[in-house]
Amino acid sequence: MKRVLVVYYTQSGQLKEIIDSVLSPLTEVTIDFLPIDTTEPFPFPWTDEAFFGAFPESYLQIPQPLKPFQLAHTDYDLVILGYQVWYLSPSIPFNSFLQSEAGKQLLQGKPVITVSGTRNMWVMAHQKVKKLLTNCGAHLVGNIALTDRHHNHISVITIVQWLFSGDKNKRYLGVFPKAGVADKDIQGASVYGTLIAPHLQTGDYTGLQQAIVAHGGVHYKRFLLSAEKKGNRLFGIWAKMIYGSKKRKFLLKCFRIYLYIAIWVLMPIVWLLYWLTYPLFFWKVERDKKKFTIDNLQLIIKEYGIYRI
Repeated sequence: MKRVLVVYYTQSGQLKEIIDSVLSPLTEVTIDFLPIDTTEPFPFPWTDEAFFGAFPESYLQIPQPLKPFQLAHTDYDLVILGYQVWYLSPSIPFNSFLQSEAGKQLLQGKPVITVSGTRNMWVMAHQKVKKLLTNCGAHLVGNIALTDRHHNHISVITIVQWLFSGDKNKRYLGVFPKAGVADKDIQGASVYGTLIAPHLQTGDYTGLQQAIVAHGGVHYKRFLLSAEKKGNRLFGIWAKMIYGSKKRKFLLKCFRIYLYIAIWVLMPIVWLLYWLTYPLFFWKVERDKKKFTIDNLQLIIKEYGIYRI
């Protein structure tokens, strides 16, 4: 019987719902769950201080001590990693796991499928996760990235309400949609488990990512990639300036103001300029889409098979 390990970090429980849906078609498989967390957990609902205070360490991927864990088995045929995105980077608990010795030992030589449920920006975080997986000696064979499909600024309003109230089902002002990944997308994620099942049995994951993408398993908006790249560079400047500074509290307040301006003033301008120049960069945009959803793969031949990562 095949063994699957599921390592995940979730605050609200949404990511666990997505993972459970993905796993539902897998039968005659032993599945072990490993929820991870830091020794000093992050609050949920968030407080202002904790939310913005997590920014520098999140972006700079500075690990923190994890709560100890034990597993029923030591060897697995497949590892599924579920992670949140914080400030265009993997969350601190998830990043800490991938950098830990225990995490590296678990993932060494293992095929890995990543699963994320985000507001809408996940590409930059996924690139960082891929680098960490390479450092672990793991083989990335698939990626499922589900997002909130509402308009960018609508999802900003709804997720802020969710993050600071803890209530995903509450409709802000009674008129805005529910925050997060839609229930139908969570329930529909079972199709990816159906796609994974035959690859798990054979150990050959060739073509899996193409199938996931073909079935809508990678939510991707062209404009947001452009915004992510710009935001990633600017976040890097802010994070390096704040981390370790004696003026940390003051700089975090400045960053908070910058973030509001970036979302509500700069983003619409960037959006307009993007679409005005889109025809000039059409082929580059299409290449990027293919690169980040399917083609960012390379063949690795191991004694036990061929993986696409």
